[in-house]
Amino acid sequence: QVTNYVMVSAKKFARENLFSLLLVQTKSKKTLAKPGVKNIVLVEGVRTPFLLSGTIYNDFMAHDLARAALLGLLNKTSLPKDAVDYIVYGTVIQEVKTSNVAREAALGAGISEKIPAHTVTMACISANQAITTAVGLIAAGQCDVVVAGGVETMSDMPIRHSRKMRKTMLTLNKAKTLSQRLTLLSKIRLGYLTPELPALTEFSTNETMGHSADRLTAAFGVSRREQDEFAFRSHSLAKKAQDAGLLSDVLSVNVPGKGIVSKDNGIRPSSMEQLEKLKPVFIKPHGTITPASSSFLTDGASAVLLMSEEKALAMGYKPKAYLRDFVFVSQDPKDQLLLGPSYATPEVLEKSGITLDDIDVFEFHEGQILANLKAMDSDWFAQTCMGRKSKVGVLPIEKLNLWGGSLSLGHPFGATGARLVTAAVNRLKKEGGQYALVAACAAGGQVVFDL
Repeated sequence: QVTNYVMVSAKKFARENLFSLLLVQTKSKKTLAKPGVKNIVLVEGVRTPFLLSGTIYNDFMAHDLARAALLGLLNKTSLPKDAVDYIVYGTVIQEVKTSNVAREAALGAGISEKIPAHTVTMACISANQAITTAVGLIAAGQCDVVVAGGVETMSDMPIRHSRKMRKTMLTLNKAKTLSQRLTLLSKIRLGYLTPELPALTEFSTNETMGHSADRLTAAFGVSRREQDEFAFRSHSLAKKAQDAGLLSDVLSVNVPGKGIVSKDNGIRPSSMEQLEKLKPVFIKPHGTITPASSSFLTDGASAVLLMSEEKALAMGYKPKAYLRDFVFVSQDPKDQLLLGPSYATPEVLEKSGITLDDIDVFEFHEGQILANLKAMDSDWFAQTCMGRKSKVGVLPIEKLNLWGGSLSLGHPFGATGARLVTAAVNRLKKEGGQYALVAACAAGGQVVFDL
């Protein structure tokens, strides 16, 4: 799955409803405002540090991290808790005790019990779905102030009994006599005791995403060298951004017994020589994907504050960006599992009436991104698979993920989408751009693009 957002820098258009349009870089660009549709703005975005699973957050539950992000957002914006109309969070591997993690995080953060909250799940684009849900609530006039975000903890994944053991235990619970209970217990076999771990496989294909990605790289001729170079680039850029203080969305989180954590801990600058020594992790020994070219299991949470422009200005906020459009698409989960960005990019651009050349900032989830870049630059793929007359075009690498990405910063499944959007907005502000395009693929062959 993929979601794309197109965002327009609020720095250039904060006064468009009051004065004639003034464009700083080029007068040819338009605001993408739609007649009769209220402007929806992003005021601020934050996230907890993204940490390797099994490290500092290993005693936290998902709602703990979600609460930390929510409180961090409220504190950073000085937003009164009673000003929030609604809260939406995304997550993937749910803890059954807190299945509506958005609600539990809100209550834990001291948000009034009168404020509704719900949780969505859409694999790696769950936070994107939370954001577009918030956009819909504001556009429909149901809300003016919505917090959207996502959370994931791989340090505390639910582990179940086997299906046979679960059925036996449920039946045992209904047994009325000792004889019935003993009969059921006598049927338990050693194999029943094997735990059932959460699987990162496609239910419909029974294939791991890593295997699918390895097949995709082979299909598009993405070499091991190209993947190592991209991984090296991701970690190098992330380290540079971290050292320069550009990752301003990262909060400081107090972890009981472990102190304050304020930096991502998965950024690992290395050398090409070291990367070349890594062995394939999915298709052995001939695969090309290694630990460096696949995102590591990550714990983290994110949150963004969305408002109607009218409400934001009335409360004295200076919006960072307008959220203008988005597209969800779905593809074959067997052979096109991670190719969503190739399909969704032209859709959202054509829907918005702009071109690839108009985009100043690209923030893409780094899930087999190289195959997508080659697909978008292929006339054959466009004509044969997409039904288009010509290729989408060459995505300028010099505008892509300049502050690192999922390979280096980490990828908490439910939280990455909000990180991408916040990074895009902050880059627009820093680089003086006008349009940003966000894309992420997800399990099930789905994708989202935001503009």
